Amino acid sequence: MTSMLAHPLMPEVPALPALPDAAGAYRWFYADVTAGDYSAVCIFMLGSLFSPRYSVAARRGGLPQEHSAVNFALYHRGVRRLWVLSEYPRAQVEGPGRLRIGRSTLTHARDGTVRMDVDDGTAPWGRPVRASLTLRPLTPRGLEMQLMPGLPHYWQALAPRSEARLEVSTMDVAAEGMGYHDTNHGQELLGDRLSGWHWARTHHKTHTVVDYHLPDGVAPLRLMAGPSGVVCERGPHPEARPTNITGWGLRVPSHLHAGNEVVGAPRLLESSPFYARLESRRGALDTMGEVADFRRFHSPFIRWMAHFRTRVERAV
Repeated sequence: MTSMLAHPLMPEVPALPALPDAAGAYRWFYADVTAGDYSAVCIFMLGSLFSPRYSVAARRGGLPQEHSAVNFALYHRGVRRLWVLSEYPRAQVEGPGRLRIGRSTLTHARDGTVRMDVDDGTAPWGRPVRASLTLRPLTPRGLEMQLMPGLPHYWQALAPRSEARLEVSTMDVAAEGMGYHDTNHGQELLGDRLSGWHWARTHHKTHTVVDYHLPDGVAPLRLMAGPSGVVCERGPHPEARPTNITGWGLRVPSHLHAGNEVVGAPRLLESSPFYARLESRRGALDTMGEVADFRRFHSPFIRWMAHFRTRVERAV
């Protein structure tokens, strides 16, 4: 088992990581917040993994920042209340720690605070949504990890364990809880050689664990963030665990785990032919997970279906 330890002292946060500029490349910034009965996920994407347009355009030289997107989802007791997925023809960097897509912004402050402000509309009807996620990190960043040996796909936890505040002013929601923030990036389309993955983030009372499971017999990644710092490691292969098949034929875990500890049977927050988002809570344990099959996404039929979950907007 190989492991890497991030220094336990909180460093000064640098500028945003480099944005992608080559056809097929991508980067996204993901955050989730669990606050009482509410859960929320927000993703700022360049070279959107949900974009049927980028799936086609990238093979013809289309650039990732021409297919930028904002995704925001709000759940109450496991039921989706809001869904935003809007695609824009460009993204704009406003200073060293601020990214704008449409009217929405991602800000990395010098003190480490992360803020995502969403000012957009629901898909497909455009109902106005104004929301913010504010994360105050309790640990340093994790180190950047290569997902698959020999393939140009990387993951880094930027604020793996954070105090968080969720506000959705258009629904009069304001709640505090725990947050998580990371980034993924790569130099080729997901699905070309990296077929998919599933991962889960679990907040314990005193620490946070992320397990990242990969295909083709590659050992999984694990991150642990707590009072002594952040440890990133590529661990041993876990024992085979039972799965269920969704109504779309996607195989998902029948239980979510934090390491070898069972959190519980998941609630299916999102379900599609290529992607599922899952959540499970048990006492002080709170787990959010995702399953993705990117090769499925590139099929013409699924790309056609994805148009109905996305709004295409002009840059503002």
